Amino acid sequence: MLALINYYCHEKYFNHVLNAAAVAQRKFSNDPIFSFFHAYSTLMQDQIQEAIHEFEMIKDRRDMSLCTFMALVFAEKKRPNPDRDVIQELDAKVKEDRKSATPKGLYYAGMFLWLLGRNDKAREYIERMIKVSNGSREGIILKGWIDLTSGKDAYAKKAGKYFDEGLKEKADVFALMGKAHYYEYRHNYSGALETVNQVIVSFPGFLPAFIKKMKLLLTLQDWEQTVDAAQRLLQRDKNNLEALRMLALHSLCREGDITESLSLLSSLVSNLDAQEPHSPELFYRMSLAFTRVCGRNEKVIQQTHIMVDRAFSQAQGDSDLATELGYQLVLQGRIKEAMKWYKTAMTLDETSVSALTGIIRCQLIEGNLEDAEQQLEFLTEIQQSIGKSGELLYLRAMLAVKKRRSQDEVTNLLNDAVDTHFSTLQGLPLGVDYFEKLNPDFLLEIVKEYIALCPPPAQGQPPAPQLQHCASVLDTVVKIVPGLLQGVFLLAKVRFQSGDIDSAQSSLQHCLDQCPSHAEAHLLMAQIHLLQGNYKLSSQSLELCLSHNFAVREHPVYHLIKAQAQKKMGELQEAIQTLQMAMILPGVRRAGASAKSKNKKVELSSADCVSVFLELAEALWLNGEQHEAAKVMQDAINEFSGTPEELRVTIANADLALLRGDTELALSMLRNITPEQPYYIQAKEKMADIYLNHRKEKRLYASCYRELVEKLPSPHTYILLGDAYVNIQEPEKAIDIYEQALKKNPKDGALASKIGKALVKTHNYVKAINYYEAALKTEQQNFLRYDLAELLMKMRQYERCEKVLQEALAHDPVNELPLLTDDCRYLVLLAKIQGKVDKNEDALLSLQRARDVQAKVLKRVQLEQPDAVSMQKQLAAEICGEIAKHYTSLKGYERAVKFYKEALVYCESDGKVMLELARLYLTLDDVDGCQQQCSVLLKSDQVNEDATLMMADLMFRKQDYEQAVFHFQQLLERKPDNYPTLSRLIDLLRRAGKLEEVPRFLEMAEKHSSRAKFDPGFNYCKGLYLWYTGEPNDGLRHFNKARKDNDWGQNAVYNMIEICLNPDNDTMGGEVFENLDGDMGNSTEKQESEQLAVRTAEKLLNELKPQTAGGHVQLRILENYCFLATKQKANVEKALNVFTEIANNEKDHVPALLAMATAYMILKQTPRARNQLKRVAKMNWSIVDADEFEKSWLLLADIYIQSGKYDMAGDLLKRCLRHNKSCCKAYEYMGYIMEKEQAFRDAALNYEMAWKYGNQTNPTIGMFKDILYMLALDLF
Repeated sequence: MLALINYYCHEKYFNHVLNAAAVAQRKFSNDPIFSFFHAYSTLMQDQIQEAIHEFEMIKDRRDMSLCTFMALVFAEKKRPNPDRDVIQELDAKVKEDRKSATPKGLYYAGMFLWLLGRNDKAREYIERMIKVSNGSREGIILKGWIDLTSGKDAYAKKAGKYFDEGLKEKADVFALMGKAHYYEYRHNYSGALETVNQVIVSFPGFLPAFIKKMKLLLTLQDWEQTVDAAQRLLQRDKNNLEALRMLALHSLCREGDITESLSLLSSLVSNLDAQEPHSPELFYRMSLAFTRVCGRNEKVIQQTHIMVDRAFSQAQGDSDLATELGYQLVLQGRIKEAMKWYKTAMTLDETSVSALTGIIRCQLIEGNLEDAEQQLEFLTEIQQSIGKSGELLYLRAMLAVKKRRSQDEVTNLLNDAVDTHFSTLQGLPLGVDYFEKLNPDFLLEIVKEYIALCPPPAQGQPPAPQLQHCASVLDTVVKIVPGLLQGVFLLAKVRFQSGDIDSAQSSLQHCLDQCPSHAEAHLLMAQIHLLQGNYKLSSQSLELCLSHNFAVREHPVYHLIKAQAQKKMGELQEAIQTLQMAMILPGVRRAGASAKSKNKKVELSSADCVSVFLELAEALWLNGEQHEAAKVMQDAINEFSGTPEELRVTIANADLALLRGDTELALSMLRNITPEQPYYIQAKEKMADIYLNHRKEKRLYASCYRELVEKLPSPHTYILLGDAYVNIQEPEKAIDIYEQALKKNPKDGALASKIGKALVKTHNYVKAINYYEAALKTEQQNFLRYDLAELLMKMRQYERCEKVLQEALAHDPVNELPLLTDDCRYLVLLAKIQGKVDKNEDALLSLQRARDVQAKVLKRVQLEQPDAVSMQKQLAAEICGEIAKHYTSLKGYERAVKFYKEALVYCESDGKVMLELARLYLTLDDVDGCQQQCSVLLKSDQVNEDATLMMADLMFRKQDYEQAVFHFQQLLERKPDNYPTLSRLIDLLRRAGKLEEVPRFLEMAEKHSSRAKFDPGFNYCKGLYLWYTGEPNDGLRHFNKARKDNDWGQNAVYNMIEICLNPDNDTMGGEVFENLDGDMGNSTEKQESEQLAVRTAEKLLNELKPQTAGGHVQLRILENYCFLATKQKANVEKALNVFTEIANNEKDHVPALLAMATAYMILKQTPRARNQLKRVAKMNWSIVDADEFEKSWLLLADIYIQSGKYDMAGDLLKRCLRHNKSCCKAYEYMGYIMEKEQAFRDAALNYEMAWKYGNQTNPTIGMFKDILYMLALDLF
């Protein structure tokens, strides 16, 4: 109970202390400490006399007297008119009592002093108490708390050991909570959470542990669990103030759900009234974060105003409360009322810097610049003693803007304001205090000032330097408070002005999804559509904007965008009318002044104002109204004279001169813009453009940029000069300029990247690598690691590339979104590299790590960058797809299916993944699964070639021949020379036993193009058909015509090698028909022919250049088949060793197992061959290894026939024919079995089928067929 009371005291929940003490008094009536805390909580709620009365009742209790006299001194001092005599008398009693105080008395006195924040004095009492009590455990624990909260690091660091010492004998809730606080102080939030969980297990009724857990989860940036903890807390304590505040903040900051947050905030206010009616500091503290994260929402500020107003009504002498009320009124635009409150605050505390700062803010808003400047000068002078203030620097920037001082001065002040503001957040964990101190509203004000300094985006122009500062600030705001739509909108605006149109559009869409009536978002979306040339979409966005907010018609930017769209669509007259309407709107003719309409302030920059003038002038000129255009331009010159925008008018005037064809006048206007003026760079770029595109003078074009470097030397101008040299095809000069820029700023990683890319373009790869490595040594440009790794991969320096990536990944676990996304990119690239060097297991591990990291990215991105969710889901799908490909290559088909399905969870309409999954189902012989995937894919993409091919394959398997051919006809009728499809069709027609259908498709291709006979694709298809129909020599001739082609060459060479090694399509290693051939098989002529074929195959092998790991394995197998073909024992054994090695390394590799069996058969080791073939027979058939499966089954059938096991052989042969109805050899074996079983008619029929599918080319089969028919006739 005492630990609970201490917690409430520490958090200033004094009414909670009162109630807990009252409960304890009833429960422990003999313990006066609870009476003391009852009196203390009464005192802290400003009921001084009543509290003194309660203290008087326990002052004579032995253990309580010392702390009670101290409390009476404190109570007397809290009176409006303290009695000094009484205080002196009580102080004397404290001193006297201290001499004879008991250990417990010293403990309570130390505790009381600690609660008052007097840690040094409290430490004296507790150290004495520990000494006199021989190391009291309670004293040691309290000493830990005193040191931890002392604000002195030297003491706080030692607190942990005191808590550990206090926990030696038994679990103690006060010590455990102290230990959790200690871990939190040391930024070990996981350790703190673990300790709090220990409290919850050991003391399940201790509510503060649940509150602390909730706050720690937020510190760990796990909003999901934080919300869950808050809801669990409400189940235990349905009106818990901390839980209500947390849920209200979540609704506001994360979800942007104003309605829900208002409901929770209202509940918080009413519960504060009920539970802590006399705690003004609590009301004030609870309001602060909401005011600053609500985006100036009127209803939210009404609630927070109630809270602070309630606080001020109870503590009318508190200057901070009056200042906060003033601040809230500023946020509502009620400046005069705000000024009154700030002045009240100054009356209450003449030294209040925050109140004076508020007054200056009001003066600046109302235009009292002289008064504001005087006050700012005063505050700036005393800043050295009070420390720098971000808000003060911002106000100085505001003053500089209003006094039209230089942009550099304003920018520097804003930069200082941001740096100073963020410096106050260093080391502060995410929590309620962080939201308050972050003050997103203040940061958005700074961002708006930055944006006001930026010229409107122009094609080819570099983004204004202020935009980088904006993006940095907004990234933080949107990450921490994604529910603040104004932050998301401004980020979109900054991205738009920086040229990142896709990201801007994504952010805007998120903004509009959350708030369809966001007028400014619709306006910016219209601008983006306009820029992209989508004029109708631009108009639609404007109409949507108008339908949600009719007042937008009074916004000049609305008319400006509308007119620009009209002009682009050729509606010049309508554009002129629209712009003329814009010209009469408030604010346009007062150079960027804010206009008010129906109490709504219209934000209008001077850049927007000048754009209205310039667009109108151009539209009038294009409409042939040159005189009117000139008048508008003159108005613009008069209106914007003396402002930074004056030079934009000059540049526009130059554009009009160009329209008239007067390049010299345009150039003379631009020459008048000097280096000291804004837009000088734009003027020089315009001049350069005139020289290059109008006068075709490359020398003068480059001289414009050289002059820029001379007058304004900076990395940016050097880069412009370098880019200019690139544009006129002088890359060597460009690189030289880039190098000079890098010497001036060696830590500029972006510049190093640019140089690196320029060097890559000029194929100077080694120097490019040196640049990247030099930039990385600065340890500030880690983003270049990826560029360097990519370049090393391109140069095939895989070992170096892997090292760079491993170094990038060698760090402690991270949680920040940018670091997680970087890690994911590194891991994906690392997997690619590892795959290239055959480290397939490592590659798979890297991809699985990438998948785990990407899961964290997806969890965070939904909260921090909701507009990037779809892109990150796409990456997650790609990672899963790559993992699936790895499992497929390892024959882990079931796991591959799992990962393809996971990929489809992320991107359900990804056609590539659907196709791969369908292929996998086909491999697993899951026809229904394959068909379902193909059907879904063909619904969304009816002309998908691969899916159509697969559907055709499925139809063949189902023996639905007509449907299969229909699918192919669809493809080939659209494009008869679609040779990849034709080659696939030929293979499937072979398997369907319909090879006689092939010639008509070949004829279609010949009719489609007179040059078909010369096309490598056509020759490949013709060669395939001839090979399959038993004409290997003709097939070889056609494959040879495709042999040198990039697309068809490799497959053609593979087929040529197979023909050379087995021209008659015999069963290599088989003995059944070898014995029948007798002496013919050993003829000298045949041996010479075979040796020639082997030598040809060996030559062809040199032409194979496999690109995949599987391809390299296939090449090794073919190389060693050449050794088999020699039939020499040493060669065969050498080949067998290679096949065995491959089979050991590659699980269930059918080609390797078949090759091993073939080698064993040649070596006459039939049992060993049979064992390998039986392994293959147990495997699931796959289209990838279809031919190898067939050859394995045929060879095993041959072995069974040799040993008289005709039934087993027959089953294998039927399996062959099920998958390939044109399998001549299977029919031949079946005929042989039937002959042996004296079923002569069946034997003749099978030999007839073999004769047919061998294209009647094998005389032996023809002879057997005829003899057996005669035998059958004799028998019947």
